[in-house]
Amino acid sequence: MADTLVQRYLDHVRFEKRLAERTVALYTLDLDKLAQNAALAGVELTQVQPSHIRRWVAHMHSGGRSGRGIALILSGWRGFYTWLGREGGVASNPVLDVRAPKAGKPLPKALAVDQAVQLASFENENANPWLEARDAALTELLYGGGLRLAEVTGLDVLASHSARGWVDLQAGEAHVLGKGNKRRIVPVGAQAVLAVQRWLAVREQYLPVSSTSGGSRDDGAAPVTQPALFLGRNGTRLSAQSVWKRLRLRSLQAGLAVPVHPHMLRHSFASHVLQSSSDLRGVQELLGHANISTTQIYTRLDFGHLAKAYDAAHPRAHLKFSGSK
Repeated sequence: MADTLVQRYLDHVRFEKRLAERTVALYTLDLDKLAQNAALAGVELTQVQPSHIRRWVAHMHSGGRSGRGIALILSGWRGFYTWLGREGGVASNPVLDVRAPKAGKPLPKALAVDQAVQLASFENENANPWLEARDAALTELLYGGGLRLAEVTGLDVLASHSARGWVDLQAGEAHVLGKGNKRRIVPVGAQAVLAVQRWLAVREQYLPVSSTSGGSRDDGAAPVTQPALFLGRNGTRLSAQSVWKRLRLRSLQAGLAVPVHPHMLRHSFASHVLQSSSDLRGVQELLGHANISTTQIYTRLDFGHLAKAYDAAHPRAHLKFSGSK
């Protein structure tokens, strides 16, 4: 009986719906699994209930089948029972209201500590000094402060009421405007402070002169006024796309096996501080997350404690002096 129903349905999708042979082959595997489950449960395919389907879904999930894989199988079963209902074989579709387990959202891949430090410490001696100083400062802030890409590109040189963010070099803090227009203060390490200082020392070099000056830098013309901390070579605020490209290139030049993107450095920051400090709520505050997880509410910590946890845990928080460069 089961074999007959399954074969009739497969003929239907092959000849009437004209599905591709690859699709039909996948349906065949899914329906074979359905028939096997029904046989083990001692029920006919026409007697399968939602409780059976849920039990089989749980079994697949506990066996390591992904949520996406289970969803595809359920789709095949659902189509079978939809057809069987039109044929008068069942009064209702037992798969109709059954959903696959939600697939866990994969976390961005984090670098190992030695890889992150290798990238942050990298110096490209053959690069344009202006670009090298800028890209080094970008890398240090992304990894050393765990900032989001939009938070880094939104930084201004000076603090102001209109600024989305800025770096207080004397205090070693980044003031940023995060998601939901929530402001927060993030400690940044000494290495990041030095990198930003080096960048500021050369920031106004190689920029276009004012369009109204009619002169050149040799004539004493001033560069275009731009509040952004990080600039492109055209003198405007550096775009997110440019940061992606520059960081990818820099990571490959530094000898890393995989290209690095900005959020990978943010996740690396969180992972490395958490591994060293085990201060989950401290890391939550540093990253500006509203929740630790769906079961834990946001807990505000004293900023001094956060700075102390950062200084003690983050591998780029302190300068290491040596007798040679």
